[in-house]
Amino acid sequence: MANALPGITVLGAEVVRLQKVQAGTLLGSGKVAELGKVFKDAEIELVLVDGVVSPIQQRNLEKEWGVKLLDRTGLILEIFADRARTREGVLQVELAALSYQRSRLVRAWTHLERQRGGFGFVGGPGETQIESDRRAIDDQVVRLKRQLERVVKTRVLHRAARAKVPFPIVALVGYTNAGKSTLFNRITGADVLAKDMLFATLDPTMRGVTLPSGRKIILSDTVGFISDLPTQLVAAFRATLEEVLEADLVLHVRDIAHPESAEQAQDVADILSAIGLPVQTLQLEVWNKLDLVSGSARDSLESQAENRPMVFPVSALTGQGIDGLLGAISHQFDEERSVRVLTLSFGEGRRRAWLHSEDVIETEEQGEDGWQITVCWTARQEKRYRDL
Repeated sequence: MANALPGITVLGAEVVRLQKVQAGTLLGSGKVAELGKVFKDAEIELVLVDGVVSPIQQRNLEKEWGVKLLDRTGLILEIFADRARTREGVLQVELAALSYQRSRLVRAWTHLERQRGGFGFVGGPGETQIESDRRAIDDQVVRLKRQLERVVKTRVLHRAARAKVPFPIVALVGYTNAGKSTLFNRITGADVLAKDMLFATLDPTMRGVTLPSGRKIILSDTVGFISDLPTQLVAAFRATLEEVLEADLVLHVRDIAHPESAEQAQDVADILSAIGLPVQTLQLEVWNKLDLVSGSARDSLESQAENRPMVFPVSALTGQGIDGLLGAISHQFDEERSVRVLTLSFGEGRRRAWLHSEDVIETEEQGEDGWQITVCWTARQEKRYRDL
C-alpha cells in the first residue's frame, strides 16, 4: 500500500508478533529499542504501521524513534488526499482527515497544561490549547459538511436527470487494484487513470457506451474497496458509493491472479451489504487479470467459470473475454415485456412524449378527453413511467 503514495521508497518491512499490546508504546521496550536502532542506522524518516495506533502510542513512538509515524488510517488518508480530483472527492477527504486529526491532538499538543485566552481578571483558567484546537476543527467540520451538502445535492440532481435517460446504469465495483479502470477504459475507449497501484480511482467516472448488440448503457467506475476500511472513510465516501446503489447492474471485478482473491471478494461483498445495495440488484462477477494466470491454474479457473453462468474470466489488458462479457451485459437487459393499455389526458403530454422516446407504443388512439395508448414495455420502463 505504501508504494501508492508518491515520494515514498519502501526500504524494508517486518512482521512483529505481539503477545500483549503496550498501552503507551504498542510494542515492548526491547522491540522499541531494537527498531529504533534500525531506523537510526538506515536514516529512516517515516515508519508505517499496518494497523491501528492510538494517539498516545503514536506520540511516544515518534519521540522515541525520532521519525514520523503513520498508521493504516493515516496512510490511506494521505493516499486519498493525493488522488482526489473532483470537488466532492476533495471535500470528503478533508472531512475524513479532520475527524482523524481531532483524535490525534494529544500527539500534536504535548503541552496540555498550556493555556491561552482569558485575561486573568477573575483568576480563572483560560481555554487550553487542545480545547481551542478542537473547537477550530469542529468549526471547520461544520463548514465542510455544509459545502459537501451542496455538492451532494448537485449529484442528486444529476442522478435524477440520468434516471430520465432510457439507458441502464452499470457500475464497476471491486477491491482496489483489481483492474476496474483498465476494464472501464477497454469498454469505453476512455483514458481514465489506470495504474498498478492502490486507489488509482477515487472519483466516480461515468461514460455512455453502445454495446455490440446496439444496446446503450451508462458505465460507472468507482473507488476501490479495501479490507478494514477506516470508519471515517466509509462515512465520508458514502455519497460516492451511492452511485453503486443507483445501478441496474453491478460488475464485481476481481483480481483473479491475486493469492487472496477470495478474501478480497468477501470484503467487497461485506461493504456492498454495509452501504445498503439492494439484494435484488443484478450482479456479474468478472475474473480479471487472466493474462497473469497460466498452466493448470488457468485451466482450473476457466473450468470453474464454465459451471457458473454469472462469472466471466477476462483480461482487461489484452481484451480476452471482453466480447463475452459485453454480450452478457446486454443479455441482462433483454427483459421480459408486458402489454398495458394506458389512458392519458391531454394534460399528460409529458408522459406521452416519454412513451414515444422509449419506443414502447404499439397503438395510439385519440379521443375527446385524451389518448388511449397500448404499450409493450419492461418492468423497469414501467417503473420509470410511474415515477414521472
